[in-house]
Amino acid sequence: MENGNLKLAIQKKGRLSEKSIELLRLCGLDLDFYSERLIVSARNFKLDLLFLRDDDIPEYVQDGVADIGIVGEDVVYEKQANINVCEKLGFGRCRLMIAAPANCLPQKIEDINGKTIATSYPNILKTYLQANKLQAKIIQISGSVEIAPSLGVADLICDIVSTGTTLMMNKLSKSFNVFDSEAILIANNDLNLNTEKYNILLDLIGRIRSVMSAKKSKYLMMNIPKDSLEKVTKVIPSLKSPTVLHLADENSLAVHAVIPADKVWSIMNDLKAFGASGILLLPIENMII
Repeated sequence: MENGNLKLAIQKKGRLSEKSIELLRLCGLDLDFYSERLIVSARNFKLDLLFLRDDDIPEYVQDGVADIGIVGEDVVYEKQANINVCEKLGFGRCRLMIAAPANCLPQKIEDINGKTIATSYPNILKTYLQANKLQAKIIQISGSVEIAPSLGVADLICDIVSTGTTLMMNKLSKSFNVFDSEAILIANNDLNLNTEKYNILLDLIGRIRSVMSAKKSKYLMMNIPKDSLEKVTKVIPSLKSPTVLHLADENSLAVHAVIPADKVWSIMNDLKAFGASGILLLPIENMII
């Protein structure tokens, strides 16, 4: 039944399901996750969650059954869905790679010519082969692609790799990277024709960007000698000018700043050398810039 809510399709089970729910909760949505239910509504936001197989999400969004979806890029491009990519979400990263038994691992890309490759991603692989002017036979297999070489079905495989453990278990080694993937937010192409739902989507995207910005940042707090202020502020890669507070000790200051998380440890020795003490690093849940 149509209730005016934005309908978001996410993976029912699998590597993106928990991360998707976590993202939505960090966006301030009050959700109960019932694994046995197909539809769940947020209590404080006009959004319904549809729990689907990941392979079905692009088509459901394309056809308007769901307004938006969270799914891997690999699934979207393999299904060749006619949708709008709204946002990359920074989780669920993996690679689609060509792999082979160690004793016949291709040394250069031209060695793929004439080989037989088993994959669950024939469309992405075909595009890769065409882009590199390679000729190879593609065999489509749904599931257990890793065993194809040992069964004599194919010379190589092309499959999703995250940790590489499954390849090692099947005595396979990675060779060439075919496609980089992460979770993305997709939308039906005609969603902007529905003003109410489109505004809900814009609100949601704003919240997602706030969460993603916060994950990339840390809140830095420390005390410094008053005469070290200029040196410290030059070292801190702050998003904006740091906050400086006077302390009871007239020779000391408190400095607060939001800094990129990947820069934290590269400046720590300098801060200590300038007399910084009581250094605290705090996570940030949301950050609106």
